[in-house]
Amino acid sequence: MSTTTNPIHIIGGGLAGSEAAWQLSHRGIPAIIHEMRPLVRTEAHQTGHLAELVCSNSFRSDDKENNAVGLLHEEMRRCNSLILKCGDLHKVPAGGALAVDRDNFSKEVESAISDNPLITIERDEVKEIPFNSWDSVIIATGPLTTPSLTSFISNLTGEENLAFFDAIAPILYKETVNFSRAWFQSRYDKPGPAGDVAAYINCPLNKLAYEKFINELLAANKIEFRSWEKNTPYFEACLPVEVMAERGPETLRFGPMKPVGLTDPNRSEKPYAVVQLRQDNAQGTLYNMVGFQTKLTYGEQKRIFRMIPGLETAEFARLGGIHRNTFINSPALLDPLLRLKAQPRLRFAGQLTGVEGYVESAAIGLLAGRFIAAEKMARSPIPPPNTTALGALLQHVTTVGGSKSFQPMNINFGLFPQLDTKVPRRQRKPELSRRALEDLQIWIKSSM
Repeated sequence: MSTTTNPIHIIGGGLAGSEAAWQLSHRGIPAIIHEMRPLVRTEAHQTGHLAELVCSNSFRSDDKENNAVGLLHEEMRRCNSLILKCGDLHKVPAGGALAVDRDNFSKEVESAISDNPLITIERDEVKEIPFNSWDSVIIATGPLTTPSLTSFISNLTGEENLAFFDAIAPILYKETVNFSRAWFQSRYDKPGPAGDVAAYINCPLNKLAYEKFINELLAANKIEFRSWEKNTPYFEACLPVEVMAERGPETLRFGPMKPVGLTDPNRSEKPYAVVQLRQDNAQGTLYNMVGFQTKLTYGEQKRIFRMIPGLETAEFARLGGIHRNTFINSPALLDPLLRLKAQPRLRFAGQLTGVEGYVESAAIGLLAGRFIAAEKMARSPIPPPNTTALGALLQHVTTVGGSKSFQPMNINFGLFPQLDTKVPRRQRKPELSRRALEDLQIWIKSSM
């Protein structure tokens, strides 16, 4: 149990903040989550629920042997992750990926937090940290941190925050899809976590239709940025579809519109390009356009996306959008335990630290919660080894170097140390995963 009755103050009730509070509570440490929504809204959020998924509803691959994010899923499950527990409870068909019903998922997280006697939720906006009364704080406000708190952090650290744009993909109603043109299939018929092999709706384009679609994307009206936003870079793994089109006419065909592993049952002609739709809720009534985050105006989105075969009469539950994201130069500012070097009572977690992705954000929250819990229990926090997905991610945001080139990063096997022995290329990822899970179990026992 804890050696103190002072609660840990967590600013932000997103994935990272909720996970951090959960980890603290399971070690007997009280926590207060400060969440400003719904009292103060953001440009991207739709509800006031904790852990709302703003962009996609996918946690990406669930393959723990061959994919780094799937390995991260497994590591977090073994660490009693609230986010993975709720994700597993509310998964929807998505081929080899773990995708969730976004509304039921966030409600499940909020219910678990609300029912926990050691966690309090306070609906208020924190504009600055009251150091005289808060002796331990986790800042997990995410990429949409308010200007007032961003200014406070900037003044505290003496560092300018980096920023990038993140875009949101449209969501449409399944009943408005034309299935005389579209069909259900997962790429290569690969089964997902629930055993499904036909999780995606596929909309095919021939060469002429694809070229016309690209031309319309390039010529379409787009959201104009303010002068101070124009030099803000995009995150490369979440580029707007029209920005990808600007990089060359074949870019989308080798990206989200690649036709490989798919067979059109309605026509003998092989698709030249394919738009995929992924289930977005448990009822299967809503589907999002995979990889179609966009900064097109609303009118242009409806006009151009209805050019896609199968979507001629599509009705949209939510159109795409774009928002500015903020993160700190973590390698320069944070120590290996996620503490702010200039003010060790402060920790950062989530996307604000420079990780990208839902699961990665929650993972940093998990670590921040465990580190503080160890300290409050008069133990020395032990970081996970960098041979694990958790450790590799932590190393990326705390020891990469702190140069101006620091950018957000998804978990990937390139962050892991090389294997000690040579193995065939096909076996490299499974061997990295096997080593990671073995080392994780040792770490879990040593850090309990």
